[in-house]
Amino acid sequence: MNIRGRLISLANPRIMGVLNVTPDSFYQGSRFDSEKAILEQTEKMLHEGATFIDVGGYSSRPGAQEVSASEEIRRTSTAIQLISKNFPEAIISIDTFRVEVADVAIQEGASMINDISGGALDPQMFNFVARVQVPYVLMHMRGNPKTMTGLTHYENIVKDVIDYFHSRIHQLHDLGVNDVVIDPGFGFAKNIEQNFTLLQSLDHLKLLNKLILVGISRKSLIWKTLSITPDEALNGTTCLNTIAILKGANILRVHDVKEAVEVCKLTSSITSSP
Repeated sequence: MNIRGRLISLANPRIMGVLNVTPDSFYQGSRFDSEKAILEQTEKMLHEGATFIDVGGYSSRPGAQEVSASEEIRRTSTAIQLISKNFPEAIISIDTFRVEVADVAIQEGASMINDISGGALDPQMFNFVARVQVPYVLMHMRGNPKTMTGLTHYENIVKDVIDYFHSRIHQLHDLGVNDVVIDPGFGFAKNIEQNFTLLQSLDHLKLLNKLILVGISRKSLIWKTLSITPDEALNGTTCLNTIAILKGANILRVHDVKEAVEVCKLTSSITSSP
């Protein structure tokens, strides 16, 4: 992966730490709303082994409240400026589906775009990515955070997701975008059964010849299945992250970096064994 001329190897899986500067993200432990908290959490995640810090200012949980672009910029700008100044070697990802938010973030130090909508919610996004030439995380979703829970009908979810990616990757390649990471979008326009089917078939996505990001950390398929809360879902997250790595995930997007790094180290001991 080319990060502003800096080549990052993903021969071994990498960790993306979640840094939400929102008041309403589904997991309370991922919300950071002061400069001190942002810096402390960033330092903690980098120390524990995160390669990427994913800054988000718009909660994408089902039924989340609308946030204006100006408010999203205000929230994320503060965090990106702080991280860039205090941790200049950190690789910052901006978690947004809006070009105007991504544009400000890139100017202020972000070097990667994580778009939950796969370009569907801002028709200028693909052209923007082609212009700025930063790695782009292309996620599968239908609708938007307010409507996605009602858009879960698929003929064949694995085939439908692969077809979705194939079409959009083709568009990005035609525009000259090379560093594309695909994210199957666990929890986005998918019910619990569909999420597990997609995880079981994650290795099928390797047919697309792209890096695979999995964001399954503390999500409802874990805590609803186990009848617990997101606060209690770390063990379940570790279990499913292990499966994701064994199925071919290259990047884990997580709230708990230390535990995810341990997953990567232990699974590599298995996969590298003769």
